[in-house]
Amino acid sequence: MTISYAHMLQFSTSFLNGKLSFTSDNKGRRTHVLPFASLERPDKNIVVDPKFCQVDSLLDSVKWDDKGLAVAIAQNVDTGAILMQGFANREAVFTTLSSRKATFFSRSRSTLWTKGETSNNFINIHDVFLDCDRDSIIYLGKPDGPTCHTGAETCYYTSVFDSLKQQEIEGNRLALTSLYSLESTISQRKAELAEEENGKPSWTKRLLLNDKLLCSKIREEANELCQTLENNEDKSRTASEMADVLYHAMVLLAVKDVKVEDVLQVLRQRFFQSGIEEKKSRVSKKSEQD
Repeated sequence: MTISYAHMLQFSTSFLNGKLSFTSDNKGRRTHVLPFASLERPDKNIVVDPKFCQVDSLLDSVKWDDKGLAVAIAQNVDTGAILMQGFANREAVFTTLSSRKATFFSRSRSTLWTKGETSNNFINIHDVFLDCDRDSIIYLGKPDGPTCHTGAETCYYTSVFDSLKQQEIEGNRLALTSLYSLESTISQRKAELAEEENGKPSWTKRLLLNDKLLCSKIREEANELCQTLENNEDKSRTASEMADVLYHAMVLLAVKDVKVEDVLQVLRQRFFQSGIEEKKSRVSKKSEQD
């Protein structure tokens, strides 16, 4: 649903619990105050000094172009993947902050649109960033589903380098960071297990097929990582051993059908909880199950 900025001004509508309200400055002018919850903890309300929540002054600092627009990029808060790029005007950013849903301005239709308003694949906002020149915006959030209208996870799946090789490309290749490229390769090896294979299987496939071997390698690599500290080995050795731990652990995740993104989400949720409290919660949950 598109909410008119002017309409909210005219009827002095108040939105509670993370929505819009109004206040007056020392000159009697009404300004827009957004008493939203912490952007990093959307489920926990906090008390914020209103002077830090005056959206008008913040939006005034953005360098809008001659059409009143700025580039708005949506990024996955857990994977870091660039989901999509659009344009936002003052009202779109305002609506994004108040609704916590990524909202853009359609240049072709000259209207606001919220990602997911037809597909239900919303991008739930955790934070909003401005660049150093204040002429572009990042919506940092968690997508409910595929972002691209094609059904792809992101809108970026065409590699220019692959295209320049002038060879036929099978399927789409998402723009992935090193960690997620590794996850994609492991997933591909797992999918290939169902196919007949001639010759010796790859190391990854051997690990996928042998739980005992996989667990023994994880324990071995974790011990070697600890030894780099105990034996005061150099940084490059530590990085190498950690890479081995990550790789073998990610193979185990693939066996268990757990995504790295799921792990990172758990870590993000623990940012605001002490390790002692987190361990206590595990014990209580286990007791309830027993």
